[in-house]
Amino acid sequence: MTPNNTSSAQAATLGFAGLGVMGEPICRNILLKSGAKMQVFDLSPAPVARLVEHGATAAQSLAAMAAEVDILFLSLPGGAQVEKVVRDEILPAGKAGLLVVDMSTSPVGLSRDLSDALREKGMRFADAPVARTRQAAEDGTLSIMVGGSDEDVAVIQPLLAHAATDITHCGPVGCGQVVKILNNMVLFETVVALSEALNLGRAAGVDDALLFDTLAKGSADSFALRNHGMKAMLPDVFPTGAFPTDYALKDVSYALELASLTGFRAHGAELARERMEKARAAGLGDAYFPALARVMDRA
Repeated sequence: MTPNNTSSAQAATLGFAGLGVMGEPICRNILLKSGAKMQVFDLSPAPVARLVEHGATAAQSLAAMAAEVDILFLSLPGGAQVEKVVRDEILPAGKAGLLVVDMSTSPVGLSRDLSDALREKGMRFADAPVARTRQAAEDGTLSIMVGGSDEDVAVIQPLLAHAATDITHCGPVGCGQVVKILNNMVLFETVVALSEALNLGRAAGVDDALLFDTLAKGSADSFALRNHGMKAMLPDVFPTGAFPTDYALKDVSYALELASLTGFRAHGAELARERMEKARAAGLGDAYFPALARVMDRA
């Protein structure tokens, strides 16, 4: 990153749409640390008001923001919402040269299609989905996987650095989504494996906490074990407001779509989807997704 890239990012007028669980702290970190002018928009007035207190300007609409800012960040629930705002609001209203940065988790094919549509209107696109927890978003220690041109990534990297400790340029548009989707796929499959170990160990007479503590001392150790396993599955606490089953189902569907796109079967992802669907059918759609541990099949 060169000083010119840093100064150009600071001089740009920024926009941020989607101020939810991850979006609000990401936006706040970029706003406070960059010193850049920032417009914000969300359907909920509360996070907008909080960010206005920190110096942001409330936009009248997403379309109005797209017509004025230089870089527009999106942090939305998924691909359906991203497609709607890009096609209905940004494409008709966005100014020439606008750089749209999608920090949502969206399908790879959709990201590339939207990039092509924006380019035809003189705008640019980069995908920059995030990994790690809500606390990491608060602390500015996310991992961000970026897909885009070298030029565009150089522009946004100093801004993303205010929200992340790890920023990886994964390749051209869509490649950030590929890596994020596969990150989540591996996590989901690991949580399924942990749920099976928990249920089998319990049924065979082994203490839950002893089992997971011992796994953590061996080759089964993982981030998923120490966080999803020990902090949610052991106490059997799956709060709403964390990453819910419904969101996990969306993301695993993106992994299966990627498998189809590349001509493979992803059997582990199919199993994870099956377990999540059982959890949702059991009324756990809003619960933190490791709740799938409650719905393991019996022989």
